[in-house]
Amino acid sequence: MEKGNFVDYIRIFCRSGKGGAGSSHFARTKFNAKAGPDGGDGGRGGHIILRGNTQLWTLLHLRYYKNVLAEDGEKGSKNKCTGHDGEDIIIEVPLGTVAKDEETGEVEAEILEDGQEIIWIRGGRGGLGNSNFATPTNQAPEYAQPGEMGSEGWKYLELKILADVGLVGFPNAGKSTLLSTISAAKPKIADYAFTTLTPQLGIVPYHDNKSFCVADLPGIIEGAAEGKGLGHRFLRHIERNSVLLFLIPADSADHAKEFKILYNELEQYNPELLHKKMLIAISKSDMLDDELKEAIGKTLPKEIPHMFICAITNQGLGELKDQLWKALTEE
Repeated sequence: MEKGNFVDYIRIFCRSGKGGAGSSHFARTKFNAKAGPDGGDGGRGGHIILRGNTQLWTLLHLRYYKNVLAEDGEKGSKNKCTGHDGEDIIIEVPLGTVAKDEETGEVEAEILEDGQEIIWIRGGRGGLGNSNFATPTNQAPEYAQPGEMGSEGWKYLELKILADVGLVGFPNAGKSTLLSTISAAKPKIADYAFTTLTPQLGIVPYHDNKSFCVADLPGIIEGAAEGKGLGHRFLRHIERNSVLLFLIPADSADHAKEFKILYNELEQYNPELLHKKMLIAISKSDMLDDELKEAIGKTLPKEIPHMFICAITNQGLGELKDQLWKALTEE
């Protein structure tokens, strides 16, 4: 996603630095024209390093940073002097960033903590100078090692939102309204599907100065696991949430069926998501009486706690916060 201010996917070309060549040099002093080999080692090539930064929440700053080329190491020199190492390149990224190789799809690095540094692509080692190869039987080696080549290739950085609770539901289920009510976040709210196109984060205050983070994620539709709608761009953000809150509107034609569709999409995308703690909230429930609530409750899975809420009237929001906090803090 590379439009707007929220960017959660970047494709870049990376090349670490080449190691400097070792020196093949012989010392010549005033009193000894054959003082022996004194070639120094080459410096290593520059690394490409990822560093976590809590002040960042998107990859927007890397949008036009398409070529990352680290500096080569310097050659060794006489008097066994080692060449300078190539300067490292440090790329600051938001927490939750995953670095992958485009060709293999292999995860090469993952940033989860502020200040965490991972050498993503190592620079080539510097070559050894000829002074390293002198032996009693070969006192004047005329060869030295070349520097090791760096690594290069197309890579991509992918951001997966780090939040305690993820709101899961169909488009227009009331997720943005709920987030704006229980936190200070101001997501766009409108009466049409896919109002939310990018994840929105909000900090929800709780008792005794405690708080937790809730992510309003773009709506899911049937077939999202195959890429329909916002597809994988949405589903990958769910992987970082500790608790999933399924939001189903009270005016849904079939509440149980709607939950099953959402549940199946998560299962098809990544079965491990089903091991997360789950809650169900029936939104817009100010239009329901006690008899309808009881009837709806009987159709929902018994193993998953459910509650009835209304963000407009604040109905059930206290219980909702209690249930979310319990799910986040229990072992």
